[in-house]
This record gives sequence, structure tokens and C-alpha cells, in this order.
Amino acid sequence: MEISLVQGILIGLITAFCYSGQLLGIYTNRALVMSFFVGVVLGDIPTALTFGALAELAYMGFGVGAGGTVPPNPVGPGIVGTIMAITLKHQWVTPESALALSFPFAVLFQLVTTAIYTIFSGNVKWSKNAIEQGKYTRFNLIANSTYIAFAVAGFMIGLLAALSRPGLQAFVEALPNWLINGFSVAGGLIPAIGFAMIMSVMLEKSLTPYVLLGYICAAYLELPTMAVAMVGTVFALIQYYGKDKTIVGEKSIRDESQTTLMEEEDFSNGI
Repeated sequence: MEISLVQGILIGLITAFCYSGQLLGIYTNRALVMSFFVGVVLGDIPTALTFGALAELAYMGFGVGAGGTVPPNPVGPGIVGTIMAITLKHQWVTPESALALSFPFAVLFQLVTTAIYTIFSGNVKWSKNAIEQGKYTRFNLIANSTYIAFAVAGFMIGLLAALSRPGLQAFVEALPNWLINGFSVAGGLIPAIGFAMIMSVMLEKSLTPYVLLGYICAAYLELPTMAVAMVGTVFALIQYYGKDKTIVGEKSIRDESQTTLMEEEDFSNGI
């Protein structure tokens, strides 16, 4: 599949919008969102959403940074990985192998993000000096410079990734089939690792049986996704309302105990 110049420019604009949108907190840098937009441009939404779902599961865990660290950015697989999954699917590139092959681009965006933050780390001081000098136009430019840098970097990388598809195809064709199959296996494991990283933080020991039940429903009973979701909803409601009822019951027992204790106290000594 060939990517035209117009499609490349559109992908560049999508990358610029999604990459810079993370500064606004609108979650445009999520892999599933970017995959959908790229799928619309390239005319293959099903493959794009399949890949985006895999990447989203993976980067739910990998995309969480602690403190001042910058994790691998999901813009890499969201844009480049989707391009590979759609345009190279006839070269035996599955969504799983495209996810594994696109991980270096996630690291690339990680390095670009770190570099931009470093370059514009003095914005606060520069903005303060501009205000003190009464140069408000300069202040507006400095205040938005980080956002502009993200947008420009995203556009350039997205455009180059779209127009370098022949190079990606030549690289994939040079790989042996056993290595591509290995990437497919590794790409299938990455979402599981990312999901496990999230579970290690969010999961409580008391909720472990429900996780095992969901696994049994999906793996052994082979229930569809909606059926597993409905089973989870039932147990969530039981957990929610049962917990409230237990709290109310414990409070009633404490109130009754205090009332009984007061009734049994001896006030004959005037105390």
C-alpha cells in the first residue's frame, strides 16, 4: 500500500495534534485515539483499532512515569506502529509484530520529549523577564513555545514516518520469517506485561478472586467480552452494595452496644 503526500501531511498533522495535546491534558496521545485517526486517513479502521487496542493495553503500564521520569511515549506505536500494521499486513506483519517493531519509536519520542523539556526549562525565568520589560508579545511566545515545539516535532516525525514507508517495507522484507514470528509472540506478550504492571499497583488482595474468575470466564469458558463485562458488573455491584450494608450493620451494632452499656451503668452513687 502506497501513502500519498496528502496522506503523509494529514498523518503529520495528526501526530502534531496528538503529541502536543498531551500538554493540554486531553489524552490525545493515547495509542487507541491515534490509531483511529491514522486508520481513517489510510482507509483501514478495523486493522487500526485492532492494533490500537493492543498498544493501549501495553502502554497503560509502560506509559506511567514516576516522579520526573519520562516513560516511552505511546505516540510512537500509535502513529508508526499503525502505519506498519496497515501498510505491511501483506508482508506477514501482524498487529502484534508491528507493536514490537514500533517500540524503538516510542523510545524516540521519549528522547524527543526529554530534549524539548530540557531546552525550554528556562521558560519561567524568560517569561518573568519579558513581563518585567513589558514585552507581552514575547511573553506569549515564550509561554507557548513548549507547545509549539511539541507540535513541530510531532509533525516532522509523523510526516517522515509516513513517507518512509518504502524503507520500512524493505527493512521488514529483509527480516527472516522466524524473526517476524518471534516479534509477533513478543508483541502479544507486551500488552500482558503492561496490564500486569497496572494490576500490581491497583489490585487489592481481597479482589484477587474476581480477577481469577474473569480469567476463567475468558480463557476456559470462552465467554465473549460483553459477557465477561456483565459478570464483572454483577460482582462489582455485590461488592459495592454489600460493603455499604456491612458498614451500616457494624455501625448499628456499635450503637446498640453503647446504648446497652449506658443502661447497665450504676448511678446509685450519684456519679
